[in-house]
Amino acid sequence: MFNFLKRRRKKEKRKIPKTVQQSIPVDVIYKDGIMRAGHLFSKTWKFSDINYEVASQSDQTDMFLAHGAILNGLPTDATAKISVYNRELHHEIIRKMTAPVKDGGYAVYTKELEELLGDKMAESNNIVHDKYVTITAEKRNIQEARTYFARVGSDLTADFAKLSSQITEVGYKERLRLFYEFFGGVGEFTYDLRKAMAKGAHFKDYIAPDSIEFKKDYIKIGDKFARVLFLKEYPSFLKDDLLSQLTDFSRKMMVSIDIQPIPTDEAVKEVQKKLLAIETDITKWQQKQNMNNNFSATIPYEMEQMCSEIKEFMDDLTTRDQRMMFVTMTLVHTADTLEELNNDTETIMSIGRKDLCNLSILKFQQEDGLNTVLPYGPIRIDAIRTLTTESTSALIPYKTQEIVDAGGLYYGINPISHNLIMCNRKHLLNGNGFILGVSGGGKSFAAKMEIVMTALFTMDDIIIVDPEGEYKNLVINLGGQVVKLSASSENHINAMDISEEGISDDNPISIKSEFLISLFDQLLKNGDARFGGGVGAKDRSIIDRCTINVYTDYFNGKTDVMPTLADFRNELMAQPEQEAHDLALSLELFATGSLDAFAHQSNVDVNNRIVCYDILELGDQMKSIGLLIMLDNIMNRVMLNRKKGKHTRVYIDEAHLFFKNPYSAEFLLKAWKRFRKYGGLLTGLTQNIEDCLRNDTARGMLANSEFLLMLNQAPSDRIELSQLLGISAAQMSYITNAPAGHGLMKVGGSIVPFANDFPTDTQLYKLMSTRLSDNAMDAA
Repeated sequence: MFNFLKRRRKKEKRKIPKTVQQSIPVDVIYKDGIMRAGHLFSKTWKFSDINYEVASQSDQTDMFLAHGAILNGLPTDATAKISVYNRELHHEIIRKMTAPVKDGGYAVYTKELEELLGDKMAESNNIVHDKYVTITAEKRNIQEARTYFARVGSDLTADFAKLSSQITEVGYKERLRLFYEFFGGVGEFTYDLRKAMAKGAHFKDYIAPDSIEFKKDYIKIGDKFARVLFLKEYPSFLKDDLLSQLTDFSRKMMVSIDIQPIPTDEAVKEVQKKLLAIETDITKWQQKQNMNNNFSATIPYEMEQMCSEIKEFMDDLTTRDQRMMFVTMTLVHTADTLEELNNDTETIMSIGRKDLCNLSILKFQQEDGLNTVLPYGPIRIDAIRTLTTESTSALIPYKTQEIVDAGGLYYGINPISHNLIMCNRKHLLNGNGFILGVSGGGKSFAAKMEIVMTALFTMDDIIIVDPEGEYKNLVINLGGQVVKLSASSENHINAMDISEEGISDDNPISIKSEFLISLFDQLLKNGDARFGGGVGAKDRSIIDRCTINVYTDYFNGKTDVMPTLADFRNELMAQPEQEAHDLALSLELFATGSLDAFAHQSNVDVNNRIVCYDILELGDQMKSIGLLIMLDNIMNRVMLNRKKGKHTRVYIDEAHLFFKNPYSAEFLLKAWKRFRKYGGLLTGLTQNIEDCLRNDTARGMLANSEFLLMLNQAPSDRIELSQLLGISAAQMSYITNAPAGHGLMKVGGSIVPFANDFPTDTQLYKLMSTRLSDNAMDAA
């Protein structure tokens, strides 16, 4: 097989590098990320991880077969390099993600959260696994290479999609950043190809380390040390967790698997030659025994075993649709000192020995090994093993999905990888979400923690709808405004408030007219027969006319006092139609009667950065109109923030209560569909997913939510979630009898488990906890 491989490779001239830049085996990089090294062109794609480790046995089998299909689909006129890069998640990056806002007076809480994140980082692996596939092919020119890689990229995208793995092209800047980070580059990578060309600077100058020394069995890169190992001996049965165990070692490293698929016809010819050769040896051995009159001698075990293995290999190629592949596995790891490097090498080799794999150090080939393991493209060492597709598939690169977004908020620890979960909902297609779980599972605590993180680490505005009156203490301590809505409350919100500056595309009067029509429709739905249970066409015209009239002086600058419901009732009474007087009569209870809480000028700061609407004591008579006015107020705030370029996070606790009212349900559905354009991120908290799925409005809201935080679930809800999201049995264990604060997160297409164990001896815990025992202890 080795001679066959030699024929497939072109002999490359050996050049001794005289500079660090010359040791990097790349001649040219193009703007689309293609690299050229001699006569070889290469392109890299990044693919996302999948939840292989927590999948059920049957799902793992399906993933294994799908990965085999990807390998079978690799082009035979190229080599493929699958790389897993253990990238360190530096403390500086975490601090950058969670840079606290300058104002707000949250010093105590900010310090507690920074200490929490520091402790969690110390406990975590501090490693993120980036995964790449690099295709290298010999082409005559860049145009031919681009056409070729476009076709290969399309095939890879389709094949990886079957695994639910997203694959994206790596551009020139990201590809260079990969080498810059590996070689120990400090700070942000700021290379710009056009500017560099204008200066006449070579791209290698930006990624090369200050110095690099190749020793007998290690490399010194600047003041760091590195070593390249290769997989020398494979077991007869290769387990599918070898790569996972190697990359679990929390060190900066890169593992690469170079795969050279062989055309089946060529492979069959080579195997036939091997089979013919061993059968000839067996025949000669038998003839020799016969000449010695030894007719009963049995064929030596080695020959018999070799013949059996070659026949089995031939069957794999001809009857089982397997492909012959030349595989080279290399690994490079780094350390701060040579002593640490030696200890790490022994640890890595012992990990391999557990699976009967012999990882060996490359002697006097560290430079060639480094250029092989890094995703440049070329293969510079001869450490070939001939495998079938099935055997190569065992080197599976998948483990578990990670969520570490730039500017993300902390949600807990991934119990599989032990890494921090930092999610930025603004990066999703829409930031809407739900927090689901049984009573006592930690829904309110999770929402409060996100509210605190938002208040401390972003400039977003926060609006809370609180049906149980449990957010008051938190909001007050964060400097927010609590608006208590009830008939006897001293807090007043003017139902006629309008935010002209916040609405750039729509007429503010028409928006308020629609609101008032909805309000009267709600008031009259149980009215007399004349109204037919709602507002008629004549009534709509009267309401719209009066809306225009009542705002005329305000918009003409004759007064700066906003009109109220009482003014609107007077305007109705001034109209000649009897229908207008009937409308005024239906409004009297809420305009000048005993339930006139929304007919006064606003005396609360609804423009505070954090606003909580406490609707616990909103009676049945006022609930419908109160919810409409509150939701209209929220809509105005979101639109105003859009013009300011600010995001608005809206939290609706006990969201199922709003599904029962058709007007509030309709508003929420519209908000879930439209708020993304206005920079709004809505979050609903509810106990039972079943309630949501039975309600068309809630089902529509779920369909438009890219973020789900699932805590401990009731048995019936687990079944619904499993069917709705395709959650495996292994993943379901994370929401079955789970402790408070533990569960699953769905972020876009990723589903990962999380564990949020918040320290109980902090001021923030006392603010966020809803347990009566915690509140009693605090009071004592």
